[in-house]
Amino acid sequence: MTLHQNEIRVDETVVRALLREQRPELADLPVSPAGAGTDNRMYRLGDELLVRLPRTPGNAEAVRKEQAWLPRLAPQLPCRIPELVYCGTPGDAFPLAWSVYRWIDGEVVGPGRVTDWPAFGADLAETVRRLHAVPLMGATREGELSWYRGGDLQACDGWVSRCFDERRAIEGLDLDIAQLHHLWQGALALPEPSGGQVWLHGDLKPTNLLVQHGRLHAVIDFGGLSVGFPDAEHAAVWDLPAAARRAYWEALDLDEATWLRARAWAIAVGVSGVSYYWRTYPEFVDECLSRLRAILEEKG
Repeated sequence: MTLHQNEIRVDETVVRALLREQRPELADLPVSPAGAGTDNRMYRLGDELLVRLPRTPGNAEAVRKEQAWLPRLAPQLPCRIPELVYCGTPGDAFPLAWSVYRWIDGEVVGPGRVTDWPAFGADLAETVRRLHAVPLMGATREGELSWYRGGDLQACDGWVSRCFDERRAIEGLDLDIAQLHHLWQGALALPEPSGGQVWLHGDLKPTNLLVQHGRLHAVIDFGGLSVGFPDAEHAAVWDLPAAARRAYWEALDLDEATWLRARAWAIAVGVSGVSYYWRTYPEFVDECLSRLRAILEEKG
C-alpha cells in the first residue's frame, strides 16, 4: 500500500539485498512483514530482530534522530523502548538510512488486551512523566527536534482550518465538524504553556504502545521525538477508554488549560489525518474518526 507520492518501494527482496550489502551475517535469517505505519515499514528478521525502513526521504530524518537519541533515553525510562542493534546507511538496495532493532514481544493496546484500564492510564502517565523529566542533554527545539507538535497551537491554525474545510465537503461523514471546530477555536484563545520545554515522544497512540500480561510493556516508534511544550503529548489519551484517560489526567495532575490544549492537539491530528489519508489508508482514518468521536462524546 502506497501512502505518499515520493514513497520508495520496499519488499522482502529489498530487505535481504540490503542486509547482504551491510550485514551479511544476518542476510540468511527469515524475513517477513511485521507491519507498517504512515512513516515506516517493518520486517521481522529471525526471532530476535526487526528491520525498520522509512517510506520517504523525509521520514529518513526521523530514523537518524532515533539512532542518535534512543540509546541515551532508554536507561531513564520505566518501560522498554526500541533497542538499536545496527544503524543502516544508504546503499544500492535502498537509498535512505534504516535501522535494525531488537524485537520486542507484546501486543498492540486494544480491547481484550488490557486487564485494568485505570492502571494502564497511570502506567502511561508515569512513562510520560519520566520522559519529560529526562535532561535535554544539550538538545534544543531546532531542526529535526522541532516537530510541530510541541509548539504553538496558533501557528497551526491555517492548515488545521483548511482540513476542517475539506472534511465539511465529504458527504455522509457522521461527525459534528462544527462542534470540533468550535473546540479548536476555543483552545486558540487559551494562554500559551508556561512551563519549560521537555522531551516528547510525539505520537503515543495505541499502535505505538505494547502490552504484556495486560499491562504497559513498551513504547515504540519515536519518529516524532522532539523537544517542546508537553501539551500535545497528552493528546493521544482520547484514543483510550475514558477510565484510562481519567487515571492519566489524575496521575499527572494536569490543569484544565493544559487538558484543553491537549484536546485541541487531538482534534488537529485527527482532522488532518482524516484529510490526508481519506483515500489511501482507511484503517488510519478509522483511528482518527474514533478519536474525534471520543472527544465529542466526552464534551457531550
